[in-house]
Amino acid sequence: MALNSMASRPSSLISRNFKNSCPIDSTFSHPIKFLNTIPLLTNLSFKNVSPVLSSVSVRASSASSSSSATVAQELKIKSVPTQPIEGQKTGTSGLRKKVKVFMEENYLANWIQALFNSLPPEDYKDGVLVLGGDGRYFNKEAAQIIIKIAAGNGVGKILVGRDGIMSTPAVSAVIRNRQAKGGFIMSASHNPGGPDYDWGIKFNYSSGQPAPESITDKIYGNTLSISEIKMGDIPDIDLSQLAVIKHGAFSVEVVDPVSDYLELLENVFDFSLIRSLVAQSDFRFIFDAMHAVTGAYANPIFVDKLGASTDSILNGVPSEDFRHGHPDPNLTYAKDLVNILYGENGPDFGAASDGDGDRNMILGRGFFVTPSDSVAIIAANAEETIPYFKTGVKGLARSMPTSGALDRVAQKLNLPFYEVPTGWKFFGNLMDAGQLSICGEESFGTGSDHIREKDGIWAVLAWLSIIAFRNKDRKAGEKLVSVSDVVTEHWASYGRNFFSRYDYEECESEGANKMIDYLRDLISKSKAGDIYGSYTLQFADDFTYTDPVDGSVVSKQGVRFVFTDGSRIIFRLSGTGSAGATVRIYVEQFEPDASKHDVDAQAALKPLIDLALSTSKLKEFTGREEPTVIT
Repeated sequence: MALNSMASRPSSLISRNFKNSCPIDSTFSHPIKFLNTIPLLTNLSFKNVSPVLSSVSVRASSASSSSSATVAQELKIKSVPTQPIEGQKTGTSGLRKKVKVFMEENYLANWIQALFNSLPPEDYKDGVLVLGGDGRYFNKEAAQIIIKIAAGNGVGKILVGRDGIMSTPAVSAVIRNRQAKGGFIMSASHNPGGPDYDWGIKFNYSSGQPAPESITDKIYGNTLSISEIKMGDIPDIDLSQLAVIKHGAFSVEVVDPVSDYLELLENVFDFSLIRSLVAQSDFRFIFDAMHAVTGAYANPIFVDKLGASTDSILNGVPSEDFRHGHPDPNLTYAKDLVNILYGENGPDFGAASDGDGDRNMILGRGFFVTPSDSVAIIAANAEETIPYFKTGVKGLARSMPTSGALDRVAQKLNLPFYEVPTGWKFFGNLMDAGQLSICGEESFGTGSDHIREKDGIWAVLAWLSIIAFRNKDRKAGEKLVSVSDVVTEHWASYGRNFFSRYDYEECESEGANKMIDYLRDLISKSKAGDIYGSYTLQFADDFTYTDPVDGSVVSKQGVRFVFTDGSRIIFRLSGTGSAGATVRIYVEQFEPDASKHDVDAQAALKPLIDLALSTSKLKEFTGREEPTVIT
């Protein structure tokens, strides 16, 4: 049995009574608790390696104890031998695999140790790191492993959310507020959770943003040569109670996962303005937490601070398997919310967030706001409606596949604009350089430079601020300015970018890669003026990005066909899944004529969608006839 081997759940370990904390809704009883004490490791065996463990001692500091702390006089470090494990290269959002892969011997421990081997000592030695996650299956065990490896590598303090829970935006906020060196996020984002599904881990740097590729590449390189794991000789930490636990010079502080983040949001938004909207008798609001991490934030923010009724929170209890749901806030997976908003006498405003709280979906009564339109509308209204931007917006940015709606706002407001690859880390450099305020991705990610992650609840509060501002002078009996009113008024001013994304999930990787190779060969032979159906090609390429801040270059970020009328077709393979490949096809067409803005997007885009499918030969390469999700 190794550091994190649970796949077989041997009875000899099941019989041990290890104390650990649980999420609010622990769907699974986890009888095995990892590494309750490091001395247990002396009885473990490792495949193909010597079982001999070496240890060194680190003397305790002279820090005094308090009533909330347990003080150890000495911290012992143990060296656990290991070997490289294949397949630990991170994607755009960290390392994601099926949970059973992470539960294999040393799989997670190898990656965590490889991370410490990749960082300069000054980036973690005697410093503070943050640890949080979305509450999914395996997070509790993983938290104990991470804490002990952090102790073994000389970290001074770990700030961990109670029950191991802390949303991705909140981790970024805590890193920045507490001036931590960085933080670990245990999440597979919007992917399903549970024993048969997904798990993930990523590291964010001191600015709160995901680690750059220069670091993730080093991590991968070190996973190929790792030979030992350094572990602190400490018992499991009780994560269920707010407390400071000390072991020599190393300490763990269990913190409220909401407080730092909520304090930040109160400084960004005018909560009194939003409260005035929520208090109106003819305004009804509903937020769907999808049994994910924002369930821990919904009541403190929307109910306690903003005055919403408790029944306005849907699926608000976090669950280790999201109650067998798929915590992806789109029209397919957030069907509970969609049915309510599109039902008879639906609420005026609806929103949802994903597994780790960084994505969002916005709905009005019978009306869906595309993520591309959402970020554009927030940007267009930010300075007037959100106090954080009262001194002005520095710049706007979107991911390359996201529609050009934001471009038009930047042009009209005379703001700097940037087009970046998919991946929030590309926005972070621009923010740190003071060049970017608001940004978004078509994949339901929206945010600003208040933190260095996309932020689902931030987007919901931004929309509530816009609706509240539009209705602040409304007299009794006057019609509510609705979500659909705000969107259609925006289209009238800026034009409408019809946009849709087709997702083909869990395709066979071989066929998906062959399709992309075919498209790359096709664009290499294409030239301006080529005719594709009724469209004339302006250019075709595989998107390459040069960072204007540090000059770094990222290539092969999506095959795109851009036509002379501004229409676009884009093809990408997604790196956010844990099995197979997800093929994403994006289609966009601009329509300046307001009389045509009410056309259904799928109808308006049908010629482009048909062209995308025929050009890519998707059915021939993947065998797929229908998409899994249409946005």
